[in-house]
Amino acid sequence: MRSLQGETARLNEARALVKARFPRFGVNKEREITRLLCEISRRDGVPPAGALRRIDTRRFAPVKEHLLRLRYPHASPAERARAVLPEIDFGLSPASGSPGTARFSPRRIVVEQSVRDSALARRFRRAFPGADLVEIGSLKEHLARRADARPPACSARRDTIFIVRERHDFFKNCPCTRGAVPCGYHILNMGFGCVFDCAYCFLHGYANVPGIILPANHEDFFDRFGRFAASPAARRWRRQGRIRIGTGEFSDSLALDRLTEYSLPLVEFFSGRPDTLFELKTKSAAIGNLLKAQHAGNIVVGWSLNPQAIIDAHEPLTAPLAGRLRAASSAADAGYPVAFHFDPVILFEGWESAYGGVVDALFEAVKPERIAWISVGTLRFATGTARAVERRFPGSALLDGELLPGFDGKLRYPRAARLRICRGMARMLRARAKSVPLYLCMEEAAMWRDLSLPFPFA
Repeated sequence: MRSLQGETARLNEARALVKARFPRFGVNKEREITRLLCEISRRDGVPPAGALRRIDTRRFAPVKEHLLRLRYPHASPAERARAVLPEIDFGLSPASGSPGTARFSPRRIVVEQSVRDSALARRFRRAFPGADLVEIGSLKEHLARRADARPPACSARRDTIFIVRERHDFFKNCPCTRGAVPCGYHILNMGFGCVFDCAYCFLHGYANVPGIILPANHEDFFDRFGRFAASPAARRWRRQGRIRIGTGEFSDSLALDRLTEYSLPLVEFFSGRPDTLFELKTKSAAIGNLLKAQHAGNIVVGWSLNPQAIIDAHEPLTAPLAGRLRAASSAADAGYPVAFHFDPVILFEGWESAYGGVVDALFEAVKPERIAWISVGTLRFATGTARAVERRFPGSALLDGELLPGFDGKLRYPRAARLRICRGMARMLRARAKSVPLYLCMEEAAMWRDLSLPFPFA
């Protein structure tokens, strides 16, 4: 990881260079050229001046166009024209902070009074007797009182656990991006915030989250699901196949399962719903409770996979690839269908060989007939999230990629690069398992057509 000191020096050098070479540029033009120089310098390992060697004009338009071609060599002119070039700011921010340690040990346990005697609150008090225990009336009121307080650094959110009675945000449709093929997935929101620290996580864009929020009233979630299951929308899904629902969107499903024990009532409840496929998604190897549970074969355990080099660089605190695959093998041996998510696939030199190695390791660990589905998605960021990641991880190699506004406005690789990734992943996966359902996560319909991919869920 490049250092904040080094990136700040690079930024200052680029700013000084722009002011000296282009004294007539206004603030906005200086900002755009400075960012392009910094990004090219960082990616190519050259000083900012190296990107200007062949520039003999002082006019803004040709300078910018030259730098855009250097920065995004594989993008089309139309894609380059949409480049987002905000000011670089490495100043301290709510998203700042370095990753914590693998050991999870919160310093504060904040409990709403209505759930003070819940089993979840008791388990956390027993597990962390040295943590400060605070009782509050409600999380909403507590946050309103400290509205002017600066949110903690992202990594410091692991220091505080909020145990609450969730009243509203139980269940929702998957927030598929605008213009993407909808996956028909539904989300049971069992908590918000993650103990892992993946550099690409969309949660970095949430500066207002002061800790990890865990609901203590899972029985209300089940009641809400029962009402959804009786709705016309659910009946439509049921006519076409089983309802697909899971946790893991706003928090890892199993990372804290030894403490929350969420998986036990979830497995018990959804095992009694044969019209439903329920998925627990994780980057952990924490399947101890699952191996004790009685399930009915409709509980899917899903793992996000990446090459170990990507895990080391961008997925701190998570289980290693080998640990995830061992856990998947054990879950499959226990009769669980398992799923795998290559999302996000990240471009780097030798990416295809590296991901091919992961595919080989996957099918050595788990037989195709035990796999419920596999998804593929490419690296993407909302613009605000990308800026938060830049502040949190200055100089991250993730941001060296050619990330430009795509069909949905999110920063994505150029379409040709995404097609190459999806086609390569589909080829590798189909070579090992032709019948396993394969789908693209948050990708446009034209990409599905180009790959001749049928939608695997009705």
